[in-house]
Amino acid sequence: MELILATHNLHKIREFRDLFLALPHIELLSLLQFPGYIAPEETGKTFKENALLKAEHVAKSLNRLVLSDDSGLVVPALNGEPGILSARYAGLHKNDFDNNTKLLQSMSKLDGDARTAYYECCLVIADPSGVKKCVEGICEGKIAHSPRGRNGFGYDALFIKNDYEKTFAELERIKNQISHRRKAFERLRSFLESQRD
Repeated sequence: MELILATHNLHKIREFRDLFLALPHIELLSLLQFPGYIAPEETGKTFKENALLKAEHVAKSLNRLVLSDDSGLVVPALNGEPGILSARYAGLHKNDFDNNTKLLQSMSKLDGDARTAYYECCLVIADPSGVKKCVEGICEGKIAHSPRGRNGFGYDALFIKNDYEKTFAELERIKNQISHRRKAFERLRSFLESQRD
């Protein structure tokens, strides 16, 4: 069975391919295989709204079964920033380094519990007839005072999960076993296992 992952992001594609090793009956494709597809503007105010928007748009446009992911980092002390703007926190054409730099600057006067943060992920399965399943996962932790580690992407070099001393970027493959995306995926797993051609 083919399932299209609604992203062009190579880091996300890699993480999902790792997760889907447990479901060999599903062939995971991505939007990289559909260069003519034009994604809609993400106008939602929450991760869930954006994930639903993407899933439904891709499913109807390509007439296929789709999995969409919308996720990001939330810092309560910053009124929820970066939130749904996680990928473009420092600006539309900025990168992970710029986003991390802005986050550290925004948190420069914060310490202790004020550095609490969490990653949030919403996964949606949809086909051309509509949404089939919607799940969410959260991973709680804190923000380090400086980047650590060379792996991961986004804010992984700054995020330290509760009960761990290393950042996600230092944990390499362990991250994929304990992350917000893994938690959401596990809530989706029984549905995915029941889907057969």
